[in-house]
Amino acid sequence: MLDTFYNEFGYGYVPEWHRDTVDIEGTYLDDPRHLLLVAVHEGEVVATTGVRSGGPAHPPHPRWLAERYDGDSTAQLVRVYVRPEHRRRGLARTLVEAACDFVAETPGYECVYLHTNVDIEGAEYFWRSLAKEVFDARTTGEHGPGVSTVHFEIPV
Repeated sequence: MLDTFYNEFGYGYVPEWHRDTVDIEGTYLDDPRHLLLVAVHEGEVVATTGVRSGGPAHPPHPRWLAERYDGDSTAQLVRVYVRPEHRRRGLARTLVEAACDFVAETPGYECVYLHTNVDIEGAEYFWRSLAKEVFDARTTGEHGPGVSTVHFEIPV
């Protein structure tokens, strides 16, 4: 996950946004409503997908969006990353489907929310094949300069 922040996104680790990546146990393993899935190839993690309760934070995301997905009834898909050399093999789709199955089987979740940086090659096409757009922040710049964020929802 840290490789993605540095190599794909180009801005590195930001504690306010990425704390879960250094506290995997506390974030994903200690909470029965959270999940972290990994795909390993020859001893190397090549793909990840996580589920956490709650929606987007305000700021940097719009207040109305944070309020819409506030609370424990929202399952947020996070850290859906595949190393570039392992893309186009179905890893992300498989992990997202498994994560959505987990959400459907976990009491209290009513929706699956996610946001993505559509500047990453293939990200926008991938999410549009699985989810419904809720808000395209590219039209308002509400996530900050240089970040092309689109917000999506997947039915449970």
